[in-house]
Amino acid sequence: MLIIERWILAKLRHQTFFSLAELNHCIKALLLEVNNKPFKQLKGTRQTWFDSIDKPVLAALPKHAYQYTDIKRVKVNIDYHVQYDHHLYSVPHHLVGEKLELHAKDHLIEAYFQNKRITSHVRKYHPGMTTIPEHMPTQHEQHHKWSAGRLMNWAQDIGNEVLSWVKALLAQKQHEEQAYRVCLGLLNLSRNYPRERLNKACAIANKHSLYRLKNIKDILKSNQDKLVPETKEQLSLLPQAHENIRGPKSYH
Repeated sequence: MLIIERWILAKLRHQTFFSLAELNHCIKALLLEVNNKPFKQLKGTRQTWFDSIDKPVLAALPKHAYQYTDIKRVKVNIDYHVQYDHHLYSVPHHLVGEKLELHAKDHLIEAYFQNKRITSHVRKYHPGMTTIPEHMPTQHEQHHKWSAGRLMNWAQDIGNEVLSWVKALLAQKQHEEQAYRVCLGLLNLSRNYPRERLNKACAIANKHSLYRLKNIKDILKSNQDKLVPETKEQLSLLPQAHENIRGPKSYH
C-alpha cells in the first residue's frame, strides 16, 4: 500500500488542486489505472484478484452508520421512569423495581430488559420528564404498593404543612404518578429530621411556592425552620418612647 501511495504522490506532485473533490477525482482515476494494470510475474490484475477472491466473501455493510452509545444500568423507580443525564423517561409500568440497561445515543434513548428492547425515546438534553401514555397503569390496576392516597396519609401523619406540600406537588403533574418519586423523597426526610422541623420547613416552602425537594433540604440544612418569626405581640413589646427615638416633630 505504501508503494501505491508513493506512486500516486509522484504522479500528482506537479499538479495544483483547488478543491478536495478535484483531488479525489484524480486519485480515483489513478487507482483505477493501477488496479487494472497486469502483474509482471502473475496472471491477472489487482482488480481481477479482488473480484475472484475477496468480493465473494465480503459481508454487507450495516444499514446504519456507527453511533457512539453510552450504556448505563438503571433501576425503574416507583413512578415507572428511569433517569439519564437529569431527564426522566418512562418504561412499561410492570417493570417497576426491575433493573434495565439504557443505551444512550446522540438523539435516541433505548431501554433494554433481559437483552430485549422494550421502549425508546427521543433523547432530551434538559431536565424534565418524558412519559408515553401506554406505559401508565390503568386506574384500577394496583401495579405497586404506592398510591397518591397512601402518600397523603403518610404526609398527614407528619403534619398539615407536609400534606399541603404533597397535595400541591401531585396537582402540578399531568399524571400524579410522576410526583411519587419526589413525594417519597420528602417523606423519607422524616427519618433524618424531627417531624416538627419537616413540617415547619414545608410551611416555609408552601408560603413561597417552593416545590422542589432541594428547596426543603436547603431549608433544613440552613436551619431556617428554627428561626422564630416576629409576631405582632413581639413587636408591641418594643419600646415606643426613648430618648434616641425621634418622631415626626423632630423633622421640619
